[in-house]
Amino acid sequence: MSRRHSPDPSPDPARFPSRAAASPPLPDPGAKRREIAMFLVLAVVIWPILSVAVVGGYGFLVWMSQLIMGPPGPPPV
Repeated sequence: MSRRHSPDPSPDPARFPSRAAASPPLPDPGAKRREIAMFLVLAVVIWPILSVAVVGGYGFLVWMSQLIMGPPGPPPV
């Protein structure tokens, strides 16, 4: 089983353009606006809700542990 190799080992320029010949991609005009909008959604909506949920969850965990194990403090004498 023999494979035929082409005499020119260079890749097809249509499939593999060289980096020097390739032009840089054009910037998306709405990308910056979408990035700012996503930052504002994260900063104003997601992070406050997430922080309240984490602190509330920790408070609930402490409350339930004190119901089971009793309040903190020195043991009764």
